[in-house]
Amino acid sequence: MFHILPGNFFVPLSSPNKIVYWDCICKLFSVMEHQLSFGVERDVLVDELQYYFEQTVSAEVVDEEFSGADSRGKANGILRRLENYGWIEIETDKSYVQRVNFKDYSVRLIKTLLEIGEGKTIEYQGYIYTIYSLVRGNTDHPGIVLQQILENTDLLITGLKNLNSNIKNYIDNLTKHRTVSEIMDALFNDYITNVVDKAYHRLLTSDNVSKFRPEIIARLESRSKNRTYMEQVSKELAELKEISAEDAKELAYRYLHEIIEAFRNMDDILNEINQKNTQYQRAAVNRARFLLSGNEDVRGQLKEILLGIGEVMQEEHMDLGGMYEIGFLEELVRLYTCSFLDENSFYSPIEGKKEFIPQKVAAREPDPRLRQEKLQKMMQKMQRILSPEKIDRYIKAQMGERTEMEASALPLAEVEDFIKIIYVRLYGQRKNMGYTVEPTVEKEVGGFRFKDFKIRRK
Repeated sequence: MFHILPGNFFVPLSSPNKIVYWDCICKLFSVMEHQLSFGVERDVLVDELQYYFEQTVSAEVVDEEFSGADSRGKANGILRRLENYGWIEIETDKSYVQRVNFKDYSVRLIKTLLEIGEGKTIEYQGYIYTIYSLVRGNTDHPGIVLQQILENTDLLITGLKNLNSNIKNYIDNLTKHRTVSEIMDALFNDYITNVVDKAYHRLLTSDNVSKFRPEIIARLESRSKNRTYMEQVSKELAELKEISAEDAKELAYRYLHEIIEAFRNMDDILNEINQKNTQYQRAAVNRARFLLSGNEDVRGQLKEILLGIGEVMQEEHMDLGGMYEIGFLEELVRLYTCSFLDENSFYSPIEGKKEFIPQKVAAREPDPRLRQEKLQKMMQKMQRILSPEKIDRYIKAQMGERTEMEASALPLAEVEDFIKIIYVRLYGQRKNMGYTVEPTVEKEVGGFRFKDFKIRRK
């Protein structure tokens, strides 16, 4: 890579003026991408950058030789710097007009950085449909088509792996949220909007790989056994790759094998994505319930202790090992050691053999009242567990004859009611539920503030 990119290529994006450089690069790219090529007259670009520096919202240039120049001097200075760093090249045509061109590698990098900045997500459906169409179609250039199938399969697998890693990052960042509001905002406004609705939900419905995979694998396996097809592919790959016919044939078999194996092993990635999605949503809800609980029992007191430790560690910027330096822990918990005199304290003396005389075991009848009381407590605990079936019945009972209603219209008098609304929103993404949800605007009801959503009967 460093044989292609200049050694100082990334200096603009790591300098104190990185905001200025990136703004100018984006403006230059915006002007150039509407032309027939990425080449524009220098004066046109200087005028564009001059207008940028004349705006009050433009960033200030520091630690550059043209920092004190006027707006036009800064514009020319930026172009000189970008040329020196290898982002652009300036050439003079036959009319002695200077034209600015982006380097080919600069164009690709800028497009990638813009997609990252815009939060653009991968459209899995496009890759799957492309592979499916290429596999089913007939063509006079099977070698080129096979390469395109392989490239789209690689992009699909890469996208699924990125989604898997993205969910893991959300799980790791969950511990950074200190309040219920932050957790719910991360869950509903960020995770569900950017991950579940845009990618995960499609993988389970419209973009489900299982709809296309059997036919894709069957057709590719059939072609691998077709002698005429393999000869055509090998001949075309030999010309494209400039290799021998034998090597091209081996390469064609390897391409087909990699594609088929990728689709067969795709379930492992999808299962891990499903597990991490469930893990994140469960962890978010459990953490919110933990922060909402404020009882005076042991659990509530432990919660307050842990929250207090967490606040001190955050304020003092401590790592996990620094918690033992917190002062109030010395009075809260006292640890001591217990030792033994010598190794003989572990010695158990050998006892002689004794005659075993069995004794009669008295039959004891269980206390019906105590048994009924424990059974009742167990039943109450099971009734408080919120399963998808219970949430579905709860919504049907609340909606009655209505076809849709607002979540804010549900009972919301205590914490348990709010937790039910959370589960209604979470389970609304499942296809086997009797309702669907659609986010609307933020509301505050009964002291609880959340993003309201419509509940529609299927």
